[in-house]
This record gives sequence, C-alpha cells and structure tokens, in this order.
Amino acid sequence: MKVLTTSIRLTLLAIAAAAPLSAFAGPDDTLIAARDAYRANDQTKLASLGDKLPAGYPLKDYPAYWLTWKALDKNDDAQVLRFLAQVQEGLMPERIRNEWVKKLGLRENWTAFAEEWKKLPEEGRDEESTCYGQIYQLRQGQKLDDLDRFLDSKPAPDGCTRLIEAAYARGALDQDWLWRRTRLLLAGNFLTQARQLASDTQLPLDNAALNKPANASPATPGGQEAILYDIVRKAKSDLDGGASYLTRVEKDLTPDRAGFGWGQLALLSARKQLAGQALQWFAKADPRQLTTDQWEWWARAALRLEQWAQLDDIIRRMPKTVSSKPAWRYWQARSLKQLGKPAEASPLLSQASVGHSYYALLSLEELGNSLSASASKTTPSSADVDKLKADPAIRRSLALLNVAEIYTKPEFRTDAQREWRWAMRGRNDMELLAAAEIARKEGFYDMAIYSAERTKEEHDFSLRYLTPYREVTQKYARQLDIDDAWVYGLIRQESRFITMARSGVGASGLMQLMPATAKWAAKKIGLAHFAVNDIETNVQLGTWYLRYVLDNLSGNQVMATAAYNAGPSRARNWQADRPLDGTIYAETIPFSETRDYVQKVMANAAYYSSTFGHANISLKNRMGMIPAR
Repeated sequence: MKVLTTSIRLTLLAIAAAAPLSAFAGPDDTLIAARDAYRANDQTKLASLGDKLPAGYPLKDYPAYWLTWKALDKNDDAQVLRFLAQVQEGLMPERIRNEWVKKLGLRENWTAFAEEWKKLPEEGRDEESTCYGQIYQLRQGQKLDDLDRFLDSKPAPDGCTRLIEAAYARGALDQDWLWRRTRLLLAGNFLTQARQLASDTQLPLDNAALNKPANASPATPGGQEAILYDIVRKAKSDLDGGASYLTRVEKDLTPDRAGFGWGQLALLSARKQLAGQALQWFAKADPRQLTTDQWEWWARAALRLEQWAQLDDIIRRMPKTVSSKPAWRYWQARSLKQLGKPAEASPLLSQASVGHSYYALLSLEELGNSLSASASKTTPSSADVDKLKADPAIRRSLALLNVAEIYTKPEFRTDAQREWRWAMRGRNDMELLAAAEIARKEGFYDMAIYSAERTKEEHDFSLRYLTPYREVTQKYARQLDIDDAWVYGLIRQESRFITMARSGVGASGLMQLMPATAKWAAKKIGLAHFAVNDIETNVQLGTWYLRYVLDNLSGNQVMATAAYNAGPSRARNWQADRPLDGTIYAETIPFSETRDYVQKVMANAAYYSSTFGHANISLKNRMGMIPAR
C-alpha cells in the first residue's frame, strides 16, 4: 500500500466528512469495524472481520492482535501461541509477550515463563514484567541488587509486590527494609498497600492503631508507625502542628522513625517554599531514609535562599544516582563558582553540557560558549528515505495515522505513535534523520521531533524544532507583540504540533487551551462563535491568553510560562520576597510538571530564536530575574 501524502489525506478527510461511513468499503472501514467489535467484546465478529482484510494491507494483523488481548484476559494460551507464531516481529508480538509473561508469572508457570522471557527484549519489558523476571532470577538463585527502587511513597504493580515478598522470604531483604517501605507507603497515604505488604510479610503493623492513632502505644513498633503516620498526615494541613506533635513524642520513637518524620516534614516545608524551615528540619532527618525527591528538595531549599556553601555540601552528600544528574552537576558548579572555585566547577559543567537539554544549554553558557543550532553535516540520501518508507513498522505507523486523521479516530493515532517509536529502536543517525523527514512530510510532527531528538552525532535542528503553521503563528505573535520563538517553544511543549491533541484534563489543540480559558479569551476578543481545535482560532486564542498573562506578570516570560501551565495566581505565589534569578525560580517551582514545563519551554525558545535568526540571547539571560512578590 502506498502511504497517502498529506494533501491527499486532507482531501479524503473532506470526502469522509461529507459521506456516511457505509459509503466506503475499503479495508480501513473493516479495520474500524473490527476495533468496534473489540471494544464491544464481540470476538466472533472481530475474528470474522480480520479474515476479510486483504493480504497486502499493512494493518491486517491488528484484528488478530486485538483478539489475542482478549485471550490474555481468559488465560487462553493457545490463541496467544497462535498469534506469536503468525506475527513474529514488531510491536504487536512484543506487547502481547510482555503481558503474557506477567500472566505466566502470576500463575507460576515458570517453565513457559523462562521460554518467553528470553524472547522479550529488555526495552520491551515494563516495570511489572521486569519484576516477574526478577522473581524468576531469585528462583534460580541469582542475587538482586536494585530493590531499593521501591523505597518511595508510591504503590507498586502487583508483580513488584510479589517480588518484594519473594525477596524477603529468600533473605534478600530484611525487616528494616520492609519497615522503611511500609512507612513510605503510609506517608503517601497508601494505607491499603501498606497493610497488604505488612500482612503478606508478617510485619507487626498495628492496624487498629492506624484506624485510631490517638490510641497507639509507642511501646510497640506497630504503634510507633501509627504515631508517625498520624504526624505526617496532620502536617499536610498544619505543618507547625505536625512539627509540635513530632517534637512532643520524639523521645518515645526510635531514632530512625523520628528521623523519618523530620524528613517528611522537611519535604512538605520545602514544597511550600518555606526554605529556612525546611533546612532546619532536613538537618534533623535520617539521611539513610531520604528518597531522591527529598534529596532534591533539600538542595532546592538551600538554592532558594542562595546558600551556596550549604548547597554544595548537600549535593556532595547525595547518592551518586542523584548527584550525577545534569541538574545537580550544573547547580553544584554554580555554587562552586559563587564560592570562588571556578577550577572545580569547570569539569562539572563540561559533564552537564552534553546534549541539548535545558541544563546542557545553561552549562554551555557558564563555560563561555553560545548556542549553535547548525544543520547536520550530512543529510540522509534518497536511498535512506526509500529504505525506511518500506520498513513494515513505518508502513503500519503511517497507515494508522491515515485512519486516525481521515476518520477522526485519535485512538489509531496512539497506535501509530507506538509503532513509530518501536521502529526507531537501534537506528543510526542517518536513519533517524530520514525517518524524521518522512514524518515531517506526512504531518506526523510529534514523531518527526521524536526521531530527530534521538540522534547522537548528526543533528538537524530544523527537524528537532519544526515550525509548521508559521504564517498563522507569526501573524498573531506580531499583532500581539510577543516573541514568536517563545510561542513556538510553548506549542512544541504543549502539543508537539498535534492539532487533534487533547489532554487528560480536557485541554485542546496546538496551544492546549482549557474549555473555560478558550471561552473566556474568545469573549474578551469578541469572538462569538469558534471551534477550539481550528488551527488559526486555537493560535489566536492561545497567543492572546499568553499576552494577557505576560502583561499581568511584570512582562516576565518565565512567570508567564509558569502561569500558562499552572495558573497566574500560582506563578505569583512562587515569587520570593526579594528579586530572584529566573533559573532559581524555575528550579524551585513546587509542581514537578510545571517545573519541567517551564524549563523545556524556555530552552525550546532559545533554540527557536537561534533558528529564526533573532538576536543571540543566552538562555540564562532569557530566564532573567524574577521581581520580588
């Protein structure tokens, strides 16, 4: 099947909109009907429709794939084996096998598990299947050394809970480790999971005391855990009250439990940007029990106050897995420069400057270098492009994209993305750039960016930082006198230029406008009737709102970016009582999503500015200073 060009796809989209689905009789219609049968759990119809698809159709195996998902739910190993024999390469058999090994592990069919596990590539394993793989390793007498990844405040998939229980039963974990895991779950308010873990491992957690912590006795380990749980729970709404409570009972708790409590209160305090208080409480915490999140917020508390010597000390004490992140190499280098130790800072900046991320750009600038967004030294040949176009996974991906756009079926676009990502594994730079160019021509902009970002040596920034819809975006950016590089940086982060993008909370279109925001902005500019997913309307409303938050936040792009993601009131609340370096403001944003968003949008803007030939403004200068609250 020849993949449709963007222009032909748009023509078909108009035809499809004007005629009922029954007017078509092609394989795409049969595929859609098969998907509907899958959703309706009509497996007989699903199988029948699959048989009707022609042999040369790129998506012919999808009905059998969906049928096999149903078979997994019923432990129908025969159908799974039939499918894996029929479809031996690609995303579909890998996903089926990944789910099947979890079923086999749950049923303790270790013979079949071992056979299928070795066929599943490491990059195809998810967290739960990896846990079952580790259970198998335990059964084979192998040593496990990475179970500390579960020492956090999040529940784990069922298979990982089984791994923890198996590791404890075989002596790979001790009771102290189980207590740490349990109290972290309690701190995260995952009571059911904490109780289940304690029950399955005979840990003496006091369930009655958890229900009524006021009656808990500090004379027992379970009672102490209940008291600790109550302290953390109360501190979430009353930090000072939680601290007073912990101070009052600290003498009755073991040092490790008291230290855990102070670490939890310190984390809550740091996230509220009460940096001085957080530093005091982190000093009382047990460093052995700090999670990655706590170490990072300890550092952010020192950074917020520009306590450079303390920041350097905290980063030096961090576990290597944390301190080796580009963020903390960069901030340690900044602290060393502030402390008059530039020679010690330079190697850290060199390490952090690898790549093209936010921290890499900042590190490059600290080293005295400027951003260079030159094109790749060589470009893919037509032979490279033709070879990739013929790749079965690429053909499936683009065929799915056609179905998604012609019939307005976003779920097929998700499948197209999965197929594309799978097809990019193990590709060299020229193949990745060829794939990015194919995706660009097909209007598959998010996957064009995905492919271009994966190159190691050869780069093409015109593909990494695409500029579709330039005429529309420039028009409204100029009307409103805002930086078009910044607008593009925001759109790239918001939607990756997917016009049908819709977030989990209902934001729509290129600039991911919430319905209420779109309606409010439309009223302000006198737009009585509008379609939020229309490209021009979405950009018009989005840029107007961006201009609005910019004007209401001291003309500061960093604060306006934060406001676009999390709301203007939050952006204001995150200001300090003194002017603050924009990089420090961004680093200490309490919401992980917004912090990452601001950093990426501003780095994107720096690249777009270079691509557009604007004045060469460094990222650090672009981040600027945040005025006092």
